[in-house]
Amino acid sequence: MPIKPDGDDNPASGRPLTPEAERALAEAAERRRLADEKAARQPTEIGGQAGPDPARYGDWEKGGIASDF
Repeated sequence: MPIKPDGDDNPASGRPLTPEAERALAEAAERRRLADEKAARQPTEIGGQAGPDPARYGDWEKGGIASDF
């Protein structure tokens, strides 16, 4: 059975999604949208490092050298 590209079927299994699964996907999309909006409102650091927050991810990199505190 070919998978229809109209979004009615789950591409992983070829079966239709349950209402619960559709609701969970919609909730996840809303959480991602809100997280993206929150990240866009964050002030930018002047002279700071680009990329993920090193305090959160535990990897400080400067000039190609990474150090872990």
